[in-house]
Amino acid sequence: MTDYEYILKQARKFHYSKWTDEELRKCVDMLVGLSRQELVSLYTSKWTKDEKVLKEEIFKILYVDKLGKREERIKNLSTNELIEEFKDRQSGNIALIRQEMKYRYKENVGDDRAVITQAFINSSKGDQNWIELQERKELFGNSKK
Repeated sequence: MTDYEYILKQARKFHYSKWTDEELRKCVDMLVGLSRQELVSLYTSKWTKDEKVLKEEIFKILYVDKLGKREERIKNLSTNELIEEFKDRQSGNIALIRQEMKYRYKENVGDDRAVITQAFINSSKGDQNWIELQERKELFGNSKK
């Protein structure tokens, strides 16, 4: 029995019951030895349709190089370029950009904090609340008041 067949057999079995941690880890560890076609087949299988952990691991293996390149590109953007892409809600990178902007805000390099504050104020309620929380921390220290 190949690794692919074994994982598929386990996915079928656990489709009707809860995965055991040991068996799930074993199957996840076996994924790296599968071909791209086998990974795609498992990812789209009806037996893994509701299995979040297994599907996430398959996705990471399939797209690891693209995910790394996207994160690297975002880290290399200037703060102004980052904000422009943040304003474009169709970019598909909003969560990563938000994470990078929060990091740069906390690092407080140059004018980054001021322009990031303005971008967050003009954004969603969650971003506005985050900025307000950061400003309160500045004023009152890290204690809750």
